Amino acid sequence: MISDYRCFFCFARTFERLLEKEELSREEKNTFTHKIVELYNQQRNDFSAPVLSRELHMILNQMTLKKDPYSEIKKKSNDQILLLYPELKQRIHNSDDPFNTALHLAIAGNIMDYAISEDFCVESTITSALNTGFAIDHSAELKTALSKADSVLYIGDNAGEIVFDKLLIERIMHPSLIYAVRGAAISNDATMEDAKYVGMDIVADLISNGYDAPSTILGKCSHEFTGVFNKADVIISKGQGNMEGLLPLNDKRIYFLSMAKCDVIADFLKVPKNSCVVFNSALLNN
Repeated sequence: MISDYRCFFCFARTFERLLEKEELSREEKNTFTHKIVELYNQQRNDFSAPVLSRELHMILNQMTLKKDPYSEIKKKSNDQILLLYPELKQRIHNSDDPFNTALHLAIAGNIMDYAISEDFCVESTITSALNTGFAIDHSAELKTALSKADSVLYIGDNAGEIVFDKLLIERIMHPSLIYAVRGAAISNDATMEDAKYVGMDIVADLISNGYDAPSTILGKCSHEFTGVFNKADVIISKGQGNMEGLLPLNDKRIYFLSMAKCDVIADFLKVPKNSCVVFNSALLNN
């Protein structure tokens, strides 16, 4: 797992924003803040951002009696990109390299991460992504791997972003592609409800990973998901959360599609912050 002192302050800012939106007393907010410090200290020697995020969300949900504090944001995000969907689909169709364009758009969609920031512009991110190359570019290898694969597992990330994923999946047009979502509501990550809402079930088979961390932690996922994961010829992993959970596997089947949205990930990958990456860790280490 990627561990850095800056992760603590990122968690503090994220949950400060959430606390400000909740009708909790000052004492309750102070108690929760102490929990952040306590849990962070407990994980110092085995830090995992997705695990800590899950535990803190569970505590906050118990305090507020809300199962999904991001439900309104997720619906708004899905609706926002669904409105852009016809235009984006036409843009892909008209481009000189539809696969590459769809890939850029899919990664641009990764900006929709309310756990990191609420201050982002989807339209400007799309423009920037389409006019900028990948900071790490294994897209050609991914395209070749997809053409040879009998089965593909595409692991989704955030609500809203999944509409961009749908555009890429439509371009991939693989007959045996399964799209995976979180097992339950966590942060603004996509669930089965979100996937069906945007029509993902029309272009891919759907599966839940059976766990509610904002990541894919294979040892915690359901047997059904693990079986699909183990059998897949190619695995597409979207976003930083999935990257943090799956990167330690060093699995040559996995292609990571993400934006380097924080300094920690950017430094780890040795790329500029907010740049787009398409990489396979096995190829990266060669």
